Amino acid sequence: MSDRRNDDAPGAASRRLRVASALAAAVLAGAGLLALAAPDTASLALLAVLSAFGVFCGLAFAAGWLRFGAGASPDGLRAAAFERSPHAMAAQGENGEILRANAAYRALCGARGLRRVERLLEDAGGDAAQAYRLAQNARSGGAPACDMPAPPTDGAPSTRLRVEARALPPDGRTILWTLAALAPTDAARADGAEILLDDLPVAAFRLDARGAVEVNALLAALTGRERNAPARLDDLFGPDGAKALGAAGENRTETLDLDLDLLRGDERQPVRVVRRLAFDADGAARAAPCLVLERAAEQRVGEARSVAVRFARMFEATPIAIASLDAGGAILRANAAFGRIAPEALKPAPGSILRAVTDRDRPALQAALAAAARDEAEIGALDVALAGEGERSARFFLSSAGPGESPGATLFALDATEQRALQNNFAQSQKMQAVGQLAGGVAHDFNNVLTAIIGFSDLLLANHRPTDPSFRDIMQIKQNALRAAGLVRQLLAFSRRQTLRPQVLQLGDVLNDLQMMMRRLVGEKIHLELRHGRDLWPVRADLNQLEQVIVNLIVNARDAMPDGGDIVLKTRNVTAQEAASFEEASLAGADYVAVEVEDHGHGVPAEVREKIFEPFFTTKEVGKGTGLGLSMVYGIVKQTGGAVFCSSPPGGGATFTVLLPRNVAAAEHAPAAPEKAKPAADLTGRGVILLVEDEEAVRAFGARALASRGYSVLQAASGLEALEVADENRGRIDLVVSDVVMPEMDGPTMLGELRKRGVSAKVIFVSGYAEEAFARNLPEGEDFGFLPKPFSLKQLIEAVKQAAA
Repeated sequence: MSDRRNDDAPGAASRRLRVASALAAAVLAGAGLLALAAPDTASLALLAVLSAFGVFCGLAFAAGWLRFGAGASPDGLRAAAFERSPHAMAAQGENGEILRANAAYRALCGARGLRRVERLLEDAGGDAAQAYRLAQNARSGGAPACDMPAPPTDGAPSTRLRVEARALPPDGRTILWTLAALAPTDAARADGAEILLDDLPVAAFRLDARGAVEVNALLAALTGRERNAPARLDDLFGPDGAKALGAAGENRTETLDLDLDLLRGDERQPVRVVRRLAFDADGAARAAPCLVLERAAEQRVGEARSVAVRFARMFEATPIAIASLDAGGAILRANAAFGRIAPEALKPAPGSILRAVTDRDRPALQAALAAAARDEAEIGALDVALAGEGERSARFFLSSAGPGESPGATLFALDATEQRALQNNFAQSQKMQAVGQLAGGVAHDFNNVLTAIIGFSDLLLANHRPTDPSFRDIMQIKQNALRAAGLVRQLLAFSRRQTLRPQVLQLGDVLNDLQMMMRRLVGEKIHLELRHGRDLWPVRADLNQLEQVIVNLIVNARDAMPDGGDIVLKTRNVTAQEAASFEEASLAGADYVAVEVEDHGHGVPAEVREKIFEPFFTTKEVGKGTGLGLSMVYGIVKQTGGAVFCSSPPGGGATFTVLLPRNVAAAEHAPAAPEKAKPAADLTGRGVILLVEDEEAVRAFGARALASRGYSVLQAASGLEALEVADENRGRIDLVVSDVVMPEMDGPTMLGELRKRGVSAKVIFVSGYAEEAFARNLPEGEDFGFLPKPFSLKQLIEAVKQAAA
């Protein structure tokens, strides 16, 4: 194909005719010379035969019937294949001239003669510019192809051609065109997928399987680009639009309608892209046209209606309450959530947002509505109490209706009832904790005073006989000091700092032992009934403190029924699943044993239930209660690890429920067997005792009491002073009796320093707080005794005697 010869071209036929004439003339001239040399008859006959054969070969060569060396040349083989191909083929030079064409191509050209490929396709209704682009792409190294209409031929049905262009070596400027007739099925498919873009009356582009994009003239005009300029989907629709269009091919979606933005420089025009993919017999995607339709006004109206429908559904389904208001607060429209939060605002019609809140919050809401009517941008959130039954609250957010709208506001509301309850509970717990810290601090100082009063009273009583006139006065002082100590214990119980001596208990046995005393407390007008659950779990608690809890609850129930009634005291097991159903956020998910005290009195109002466990709060008349009973119950139960709460349904009556944790390892903490009564012990002793106490009166009392029993006492007013005394008396100290809370250095820190100095004496700590409050600050593994304040002379001597034994 590279020899650029064409046997059917007029120039080639004339060249062959000239060559044949010269050959025949040469043969005749040779024959004439031979006749002159040998003029005999035989020679003349031979010359005549040779002349005729030469003339025949010349004519055959001129007609192309005879070729020399063609069968053995590779170029000859390619030429033969080119000529005998069933597809129309033509070699076209850079300037567009046809260098060579086979019979099939000449048949397509018909009677009008040999024509350029562009003209041939244009006459058939194809796109000459497209053929030009195919040739240019082929010269750039590609092998492009497209489907076009076939030129009409006499007696043949209309069909389509697959037009392919390839560049020929060596310079790649010559293009070999192949025009292959499509099969009927392929032609039918091509009719639906390979429509000529410029024939379409709308903007369109073609996207083939390789991602190449070809735009038609209308789309090129819309985007402001050249008709033949290469394009990408990103250039037409941006990265997001290109990704959406590409997803159709990946998901094998045959038809796809997309609303995209067509780019024209920095401008965007909303369009709808309609794409339909075509697939061949092997399932591979073929090039298909994509229509680019401008969104008409009718489409925009339909889309607006669709958006309105979707908005209406979201407006009604959202859990946030929304309402549209006018400047006066009248409700123009509200969703279902608003009706659930503020039904009072909608009745009677027409509704008003002002009816949704209480009188207290109405002025603030009116001010926010006025600010929205003035189109103010910053309107703070409103926390309001909702009108209606129960204590309910909400948070309102108001915004102006916006420019161009009539004065009014849009209201967004959130139900804040649960959040407000949590905030109140948290504030209540903080207040209780603060009061507890205050009570604990007051109790500590008061315990020191009471310890001195009780101690010196014991010293005076030891020096007076019961028949002395002063004996009764001193005893009265001691008894009142003991009563004051009881009040201090209640304060410490509320602050959860009192000393507990827990043991494993069976609540049924404890209540049975208290039954007689409780019946005397409630009197004859009130009937007390005990109902025990079956197989009660054991609990671990301080017996004395637990009895005080039960007695306080029984007395509280008695006082709620001044005219008499019934008190029911019940016990039962509470599983972890049931405990989770109680409305107590601080209650851990564990097994409990419940003690319930139920009365049928006047009940406890909701506003009182929030304060009943606060210290010094009471609903009784002045002089008939200290307000520390229920606060002590609260503190003891909390320090035991349980919970206490009150429920009072409408109609009267109240039930106090105490939950105590189930003791799983009951066998490990089984109560010891009661010891037999012992004779009076000898409380005298010998040895050196280091007494450390910052309160001078308590230290003076302790020193006199110990010295009176035979002990040698070394005194120190602080931890630092105690270290100095220990350094001066190395090896002499047998026992250390120390306060816990002291300035400069507390008791546990002082003990650690004494151990570093080699003092191995036993230690008794004295404190008004529970020993658990400071035991964690002691050196690991340290053993110590404990004496709670306030203490009497006998309690001090017994503790020292036991530790020194």
